Formats: sequence, structure tokens, C-alpha cells
Amino acid sequence: MSDARTPEPYGGFDTMVVGGRAWTGSSGTEHQNVNPYDDTPLGRIRFADADDVENAYRVAADAQPEWAATPATERSALFLRALDLMDRRRDEILTWLVREVGAVRQRAELEWSLVRAGMVEVINHPTRVSGRILPGITPGKENRVYREPVGVVGTITPWNFPMQLSHRSIAPAIALGNTVVLKPAEDSPVTGGLLLSRIYEEAGLPPGVLNVVIGKGSKIGDALVTSRVPSLISFTGSTSVGSHIAAQSPLKNHALELGGNGPLVILDDADVDRAADAAVFGSFYHQGQICMATNRIVAQSGVYEEIVDRVRERAQGLRTGDPAGSDTQIGPIINDSQLTNIRDVISRSVDGGAELLVSGDPTGPAGRVLPPHVLVGGNSVATAAEEVFGPVATIVRAESEEEALHIANDTDYGLSSAVFTEDMERGVRFARRVRAGMTHVNDTTVNDEPNTAFGGEKNSGIGRFGGVWAIDDFTTDHWVSVQHTARELPFGVEE
Repeated sequence: MSDARTPEPYGGFDTMVVGGRAWTGSSGTEHQNVNPYDDTPLGRIRFADADDVENAYRVAADAQPEWAATPATERSALFLRALDLMDRRRDEILTWLVREVGAVRQRAELEWSLVRAGMVEVINHPTRVSGRILPGITPGKENRVYREPVGVVGTITPWNFPMQLSHRSIAPAIALGNTVVLKPAEDSPVTGGLLLSRIYEEAGLPPGVLNVVIGKGSKIGDALVTSRVPSLISFTGSTSVGSHIAAQSPLKNHALELGGNGPLVILDDADVDRAADAAVFGSFYHQGQICMATNRIVAQSGVYEEIVDRVRERAQGLRTGDPAGSDTQIGPIINDSQLTNIRDVISRSVDGGAELLVSGDPTGPAGRVLPPHVLVGGNSVATAAEEVFGPVATIVRAESEEEALHIANDTDYGLSSAVFTEDMERGVRFARRVRAGMTHVNDTTVNDEPNTAFGGEKNSGIGRFGGVWAIDDFTTDHWVSVQHTARELPFGVEE
């Protein structure tokens, strides 16, 4: 008999969730969910079609007015109950992250902690929404500006940090009185959506507030973004798909976190050991499958050779294997298509003149554990110019601080970045000239905290996730005027 603090594991991940009920997709296509390390089956689910999406939106729209009218304190209390469930179900959640997305144990623990921190952050969102009373220029008029929920939010999320990237949109959305239709990636239907729906259902979230549909973006993506129901589309994923979404729904509001090509700049006065540690972590953590990953290590010439030696040595020492293993640092790539793309960009970089210093062939039962790869080359080689999304680091030499800045900014992306220097103010001056949404001084490019402005510039996205920025995104201003005295109008009725 299990302890009262250790609930029975959730089950029933073979259906979607619409209106608080199990919902079987209508597409006729079944998806086999597998462990990317060894292809162990994790369950089957039938995909949704466009009609399922529209039905989920109608259910969300029907539930939204009552949920928005729910007292703020009751909405806050929901997250307190969800926090308790996160703690009680910690091991269950970690196991799913290891099995479904190939996260090593420490990486799974980080994602669990980020989701939990996101719950803490939004507890007071319902009571932080405020309006204004403004003077009018019309005699007797009072202008009130109410901050209201946007209504229904369509959310599309990827597989790499599935629980966190879904939760950072749905938590503030529902806290602020919106309802949600969520489509997680088909590679992570449980950790990206179904697990969260179970947690919030058990915490007491009313039916229809959070709905989860599962399907391929190529089949139901357009239905999700072109429906007339949602007022806001929240998307995390590639720049190409994000651009398509914006083009398909130009008059909707968008919160888009797109691709990255993170530069980690190491100036000539940096602590090279500390910088090399950060560079290796940023490049290879979760197999490099992170939008904030260190794609390029830009080292000033005075420390370049030392950085090359240290990064090569550290990369060669990383332990690859089964993500469930206690000492594994590098697990599997999520699927065969992604592995093929990574190996292709490495090959094109070598053909383009890059030197491959560390490499290796894929291993593991399914052949998806790709060891770390380190290259040196110019900023134009493929692994430096493109977002790799794999365990690949490219080291680029810069002769001066100004050239290092030029290299860092010489990309269409602008998500996360970093700079290392022993002179903190020099680092801040440099950071403020980097054209990115986030720049970290003496730290890795991989940072995520729930109360700050997470987001990118250029082709890396629109808007910011987290803190007060999320409150702004998931609410809208409604001007309500009150005419206290009779107003003289030019078309009044003559006596």
C-alpha cells in the first residue's frame, strides 16, 4: 500500500484531453511514442485532425467567461495545490522526462525545478493585474482602463524542454483568467502536455480551461493558428515555423520564441578555465538541444589557443550513454531526422574549411547517442552560421574586442549570448552592444528564470516570457468610459 504522500502514477496517456474528458483523435493516424535511447514503446495515441482542434477551441471559449470570473484568490490557490502535486510526483515526472525526451537525470531535475518555479511565480499573478482611471477631456467623463484576459490562447510547444516550455505559457495564461488549447510536440505528448493536464486536473482546474490536442504540426498547425477563436498564439520553435505562423495569423497577437545561435564571447582578460567550463556546458548540455545553447565560442586571440585546448579536453571527457544512468552526461538525440540534420551540418562545415577536433559516431541501442563534436573555423562555416541543435561547438577566433562583437552580432538570430571578462563593467558595456534579448556576463548562455524577460531579438522571436512581461502578453486593455453628466452632442434633439 503506497504512502498518502506518494500517489499512484498517472495513466491513460493514450488519449487527448478536451473539456476535462479523454478525447480520441479523429485523424485515423496512430502515433507510437518511444524512448529515443532504445525505442522502448511508451504508448500509442491517435492524432487529432482540424475538426478536433476547432472543437477544443469551442470548449475553451465556452469555459473562459466563468473561469475569468473566478475570484483571484481561488485561481491563486489552484497553483498552491499544483505545487504540492509537483513535489509529491517528483520522481514520476523525472522518470517521464528521462524516458520520453532522453534527458539525463540532472537535466530532468532542472526541468522539474523550472516548472515548479513557474508555478510559484504565477501564484500572485491574479492579484497583480491592475487598471487605471484617467482624466477625460470631455466634461463629465471618467475614463477607466481595465486589464482583462485576452480570452483563449493557442499554444504550440517543442520537444526539447517540453514540460517547461509548455508550462511557461499555460501557467500565466490560466492564472490571468484565460483558457488554453495546447499542442505539444508529437515526440513529447506526455511531458509536453498530458502530464501537465493531469496535474492541474487533480489540483482542481475546471474542465475546459486547459485542453490538450496531439498531432503533427504539418497537419493541424494551420488549424491551430487560423481559427477565429484564439486571440493569442504562443509558439516556441523554429524561426521558419514561427514566421509561417505570423503570416497565417497576422491580426492575432503573438508570443514567439524562435531559433537561436548563441555566441559565448571570451575576451582576452577572462578566466579561461571558468570560460571553458561555461562554453562546454552551454554547447553540450542536453545534447545541445536547447534554443539558448552556445552555438559559437568566440575567443579573442590572446586566449584562443588556451580555450581550444581546454574545450577539446573537456569535451573528450564527457560521458555518453543511457540517460537513465547515474553518471551519463550526454544522452540520445530525440529522433533520426534530427540526428541526420546534425551530421549534415557538421559535414558541410568540414567541407567549408572547418577543422574537426573532436568527433565520433553515434552509439546506443537505437544509434542516436552522438558524442560531442568540436570544430574550429570562421563564422561563416555551417555549424557557426546555422542553429545546430545538437552536441556541436564551433570555436571562432577574434583578433580584438570589436571583432568579437562583430562576430557575435553577425547572425540573423538574437536570443541568448554571453561574455567572459575579469572586468565586470567592461563585460556589461560589451553585453549592452550585443543585439540579443539576453546576454549573461561571466555565465553560460543557458539561463532561464521565471521572473525576468526571457526572449529574443531579430529572427529569434517577438515578446518576452516571464514575470510582468507575461502579464502584459496574456491580458489586454479595455477602455470603459463613464459619462457622469449629460453631454451636449451636435445632433441632439431640438426642443
